[in-house]
Amino acid sequence: MNQQQNKSRAFGFMLVILGASFWGIGGTVAQKLFQYERIEVGWLVSSRLLFSGILLIAIYKITHRHQSIFVMWRTKKDAFRQILFSLLGMLAVQYTYMMSIALGNSAVATLLQYLAPLFIIGFYIIRGHSKLTMQDSIAVTLTLAGTTLLLTNGSLSTLSVPMMSIVWGVLSGLSVAFYTLYAVPLLQQFHSLLVVGWAMLIGGTTMSIFYQPWHIDLSNWTFATTAYFFFIILFGTMLAFWFYIASLHYLTPKETSLLGSLEPLMAVITSVVWLHIPFGGFQIMGTLLILIMILYLTVFQKKSIGL
Repeated sequence: MNQQQNKSRAFGFMLVILGASFWGIGGTVAQKLFQYERIEVGWLVSSRLLFSGILLIAIYKITHRHQSIFVMWRTKKDAFRQILFSLLGMLAVQYTYMMSIALGNSAVATLLQYLAPLFIIGFYIIRGHSKLTMQDSIAVTLTLAGTTLLLTNGSLSTLSVPMMSIVWGVLSGLSVAFYTLYAVPLLQQFHSLLVVGWAMLIGGTTMSIFYQPWHIDLSNWTFATTAYFFFIILFGTMLAFWFYIASLHYLTPKETSLLGSLEPLMAVITSVVWLHIPFGGFQIMGTLLILIMILYLTVFQKKSIGL
């Protein structure tokens, strides 16, 4: 692998690490809004998607003045693919994850979301695109073991949540897998800003049918509430999803989904520092396993697999 390819892969690793970190921190902030500010899940999802989508499309237009923002709407095939990605990918990831948090807790929701690498590897094996390798097995084992220890501190009794929280969490994992895989052909044709921006705008518009962003009582909002809300829009949504999806230009979907396990790591760190939640020995072990997995992926490079 030449120096240019190494630089591209390093840039891809940086993007997915930042994206997963922002998403993890944003989840902690969102849980604070649900618990202490009584913000409704549907309203937050529709608002964050609409605002973030508009911002991303605006950024694209500013940086590509002579390019059309409607390029993916010129053929029925591309338009259908973008709509499907927006609803079953972007919107589904957002809503299922937030519902799992609201009905249970962020630890269980995040753990179940990180079944996504298993779904992606399973998809490749079923489709005959690859065989289960020793590297895949080691990476998945490290991911699941590290995430489980990180979020449960070695006690599965902490996973005692309502069944619907588990259902939404599993659906979140499936949505992340679909989101990661289905984005690849779109990114081969269109700029990541447009793909993510339109997905957010379409998802937010769809949610607005049921939860209008303009129907909100701001009288009880404090400065902190406003700051949390805009942090979720800018970092926890816009940059998190943009960086994650852009990393697929440089990494395989398997690598991107596995490196995304930094999300629970950041969620735990912010919970400890900000919410003063104790950090146990098993959670330290989980953190180390995730860091080992990241180093493992960095050293043992996988071959790219097309869809």
